[in-house]
Amino acid sequence: MNTESLNRFLYGSKLKVYALMRYTTYTLTILAVGILLYAHGVVEDPTTLRRLFYAIDGILMVFVVIYLLRILYAFERVKFLRRTRFEGLLMLVVFINEFSTYVLGVPLIYNIFDSIGISMSVELYRASVSLYMLLLLVIELLETRVHLKTLQLKPGITFLLSFITLITIGTGLFMLPKMTTTPDGMRFIDALFMATSASCITGLVVVDPGTYFTLSGQVLLLVLVQLGGLGVMTFATFFASLMRQGMGIKQHVALHQIMDSESLLSAKGLLSKLITLTLTIEAIGAVIIFATWSPEVQFSNLGSKIFYSVFHAVNGFCNAGFSLFPEGLYTQPLRFGYVMHLSVAALIILGGLGFPTMLDVFSPSSMRRRMAAPWRNWKLLTRVTLYTSAALLTLGTVVFFLLEYYNTLASLSFPEALVTAFFQSVTARSGGYHTVDISVLNTPTILLFLFLMFIGASPGSMGGGIKTTTFAVIILSVATTIRGRENLEIGHRTIPHSISYKAFSVFTFAAVINLFCIFLLSITDAQFEILQLVFEQVSAFGTVGLSTGITAGLSDAGKLIILLSMYVGRVGTLTLALALSTRANIKGYKYPEAHLAVG
Repeated sequence: MNTESLNRFLYGSKLKVYALMRYTTYTLTILAVGILLYAHGVVEDPTTLRRLFYAIDGILMVFVVIYLLRILYAFERVKFLRRTRFEGLLMLVVFINEFSTYVLGVPLIYNIFDSIGISMSVELYRASVSLYMLLLLVIELLETRVHLKTLQLKPGITFLLSFITLITIGTGLFMLPKMTTTPDGMRFIDALFMATSASCITGLVVVDPGTYFTLSGQVLLLVLVQLGGLGVMTFATFFASLMRQGMGIKQHVALHQIMDSESLLSAKGLLSKLITLTLTIEAIGAVIIFATWSPEVQFSNLGSKIFYSVFHAVNGFCNAGFSLFPEGLYTQPLRFGYVMHLSVAALIILGGLGFPTMLDVFSPSSMRRRMAAPWRNWKLLTRVTLYTSAALLTLGTVVFFLLEYYNTLASLSFPEALVTAFFQSVTARSGGYHTVDISVLNTPTILLFLFLMFIGASPGSMGGGIKTTTFAVIILSVATTIRGRENLEIGHRTIPHSISYKAFSVFTFAAVINLFCIFLLSITDAQFEILQLVFEQVSAFGTVGLSTGITAGLSDAGKLIILLSMYVGRVGTLTLALALSTRANIKGYKYPEAHLAVG
């Protein structure tokens, strides 16, 4: 039977078979995810666990059969295979593992990962496939006409809701019994705080992740950081593009607004570069960290060392600052691992530059264009971001070195003190790691940290704060006003007044929110000094994660205030305001101008 005859034979049953496959996929995906949660979060009995995993393996095999049926009914089968090559590769891995395990009696994936000491390999494999199918399900639901008609949300609202969804799921998972080492599980407010801190890539903790969470809990923490760093919308759109026919105009508009790119054309093609660049940098960072662990740091096996390396590389690039060591990088003997400190600092800097800047500087296409035309300059956003970041890093390093030379740096040699000062300057902008005792810093140093944390990282980055470009526009706008000039000019370009208004709006919103939250904290947690509360609040808003050590001791009301600050700091004050605002009425008239004395 040739291809045309086969297609004619299958045509009559195509709609019924597709409907059956769709409903089967929906049902089995939800069932698989439910079984995974029950197995990894609740069940302790080995026999029950084994039966549950057999059930999941059976479901995965059904997914393989469904994929083969989709190939059969695709009619244009070569195009279908090209379009779903990622899914096809995943189904091939599932088939090979199932065949080797249940037919040949050789658990392939388990043997491969167990040989290098990585535990939970099979569980992670099952979870990955099931979550992939769940994502397929969600995307297919969102692509149906019913949902497109009833769910007309602005990209800003969708962005806000994506983080709320991620936090909610993370909170529920953290409260499962097997996620923690304590018999009673995690309190709701603490689970909510940790889920918010991870999803908003802040790094403030109310428990020690290295001892309080099991390996399952630590993996969940890592996943929340990665999803929160790149954004749930970014991942969903990326996988929608990967699994289906690509991005439509609505996805381009959403990505354009979320990433604050210059145009829809610049947003096109940005997604795959963004994911590729992130995973590449994190992989290189993990390899470097793996190679620079101090010999005195003891790991139980090779798998543990790999996991710790990946965990800290992802947290470094995502500017999250979570660590599996009790005192972070300040833990003995990590505090003297200066090569690793510089590696983590490089990851933090790259993660804080923002994707538009990184792509303009590091993408192969940009490098080729500059090599062909050396006179071409970076984009204006890139120049402002790089110059402002370099100035703040230099300022922070020099001032910290001078202020702490006879305090936290007193026992170090000059090169060690310089590296330590540089690391604190880097991490204070959004990184969250520290290699000195924050609680004993001098008061002027604390004020320096507040300044750097409030400014934060750059637009389109992993960091929080008002952003470097906002700070630059405000400073230059003030200078322009003082010099009596009418227009703000940067790099031989005139910046519209609307940009200045936006910068001052962001600054005002941020200042008001921080002052209001500090006022509330002074009521709910009056047992702490006001400077400690101010530091905690600004660190939360800037999604920095540094603390003077009071986070775990905050009252439940205080934790709620801090987690709300983390959320607002991650999504952005202006994004929040614009998303919740109503559309302004356009007026066809203007009132007469009047003079008002200010200053």
